[in-house]
Amino acid sequence: MSRTFALIPAAGMGKRMGADTNKQYLLLDGIPILAHTLKVFQDAPFISGIYVVSPEAEIPFCRSEVVERYGISKVRAIVKGGAERQHSVRNGLYAMDDLDPEDVVLIHDGVRPFISEAVLEQAAAAAREGSGAVVAVPVKDTVKVAVDGLITQTPPRETLWLAQTPQAFRYAIIRAAHEAAVNEGFLGTDDASLLERQGAKLTIVPGDYKNIKITTPEDLVLAQAFLKG
Repeated sequence: MSRTFALIPAAGMGKRMGADTNKQYLLLDGIPILAHTLKVFQDAPFISGIYVVSPEAEIPFCRSEVVERYGISKVRAIVKGGAERQHSVRNGLYAMDDLDPEDVVLIHDGVRPFISEAVLEQAAAAAREGSGAVVAVPVKDTVKVAVDGLITQTPPRETLWLAQTPQAFRYAIIRAAHEAAVNEGFLGTDDASLLERQGAKLTIVPGDYKNIKITTPEDLVLAQAFLKG
């Protein structure tokens, strides 16, 4: 049976949050958001190891004030990030070079602390059976496509999903996709897009609307409300 690992990009600068502290280190119920996220993977028995990607200058802080302070013993390495998220994920994948090609990698945003263990397990299982999996939720609102301020299309709502993380892949597949993107100068909006452009068929794993990415002050207020139940 292949193993399952987590790759947690946490190298963002959090400009939309408007805070002096990078968003992953903002406190949620007195604990850094990143620590909340890592604890989910720490507590999941099927996760064999965790790799965190951090801005290079913040690696000592991440290690001492998050990983060590909160007992995240599954962390194997804290890897320096890149200019874009895609570069950060690639750096993380290169640091995982002792993985078996069939091992599953769950790539999950460091500022999505409300992911459930059950969804992680479902995403990993889907990745083992196919080219990869994306956790997502159906859109609730009608979506309009507009060009120069004019509506050109209203896609059928039942075909539209909001992509979340984790996105799950076998190690050899996602590493090869990132290497191809580098060679071809392609910058995607998420990891799944690197495989989609190659014609891969990825599986949707239904997620949870609470699995928010905390990037704005409003998100932080909502996250506090989730914690209070």
